[in-house]
Amino acid sequence: MYLNAEEVLPAELVDRIQQYVQGAALYIPKQGERARWGEKNGARQLIKERNLEIAARHRRGESIARLMEEYHLGYDSIKKIVRQYRKERL
Repeated sequence: MYLNAEEVLPAELVDRIQQYVQGAALYIPKQGERARWGEKNGARQLIKERNLEIAARHRRGESIARLMEEYHLGYDSIKKIVRQYRKERL
């Protein structure tokens, strides 16, 4: 949403901001902690569950090639997942 700073901010604050930037759009983020990628829509949790499943299947003996095919991921991605969850298990 675009707002004119002179309409919503005190004149002293507008003067102070103009010392840093003039005639440009300025984004002011919301206060508080931002949600990390995928937290609001559940994507982060789904990927974590998928990765746990990949690591568990590899521990049970499934080959990296099979996991690559089934999950449509590259060799390096599967290896990284397996390595990451091996560390967490220890």
